Amino acid sequence: MWALLEISGLREQLSLEAARRAFAEHRLWGFATFTGLFVLANLVHVPGGFFLLAAVLTLGPVWGALSTYVAACIACTVTFVVVRLLGADALRGLDNRLARRLLAQLDRHPLRSVVLLRLVFHSVPALNYALALSGVRLRHYVAGTLLGLPLPIAVVTTLLHTLASGLA
Repeated sequence: MWALLEISGLREQLSLEAARRAFAEHRLWGFATFTGLFVLANLVHVPGGFFLLAAVLTLGPVWGALSTYVAACIACTVTFVVVRLLGADALRGLDNRLARRLLAQLDRHPLRSVVLLRLVFHSVPALNYALALSGVRLRHYVAGTLLGLPLPIAVVTTLLHTLASGLA
């Protein structure tokens, strides 16, 4: 991605001020573009932390965190659905004692498991793939994602904002 930006000359046009202006002038399209890029990035295993950083630096801590939360929930859900369609519950076929034990725990407490995993790994693409292939129900996945993402996003946003304020 960096090479494409460099070769195309777009990198020279990218700045925080340009991004802030674009979001201010085109709020809906800006958010839709941000969310679409987040979805694509999640599908190809780009960590959501990059999007949180960009949103906090561009929109500030409150709107950056809220925008990232909504976009991350959409990106995680789209990734789950796409991977589930392609791989169904492939992890259930593993003949491994540890895998069976982990899946049994997920089956016993699906919502709690997804929330706890989100608290630790937030929107990490590998988690979305693993949960999609685990056979967990979509409703547990979405509810766990909605409940589990706010705290890590708030913590990381606070850290980013504190670091950015200290560097300014």
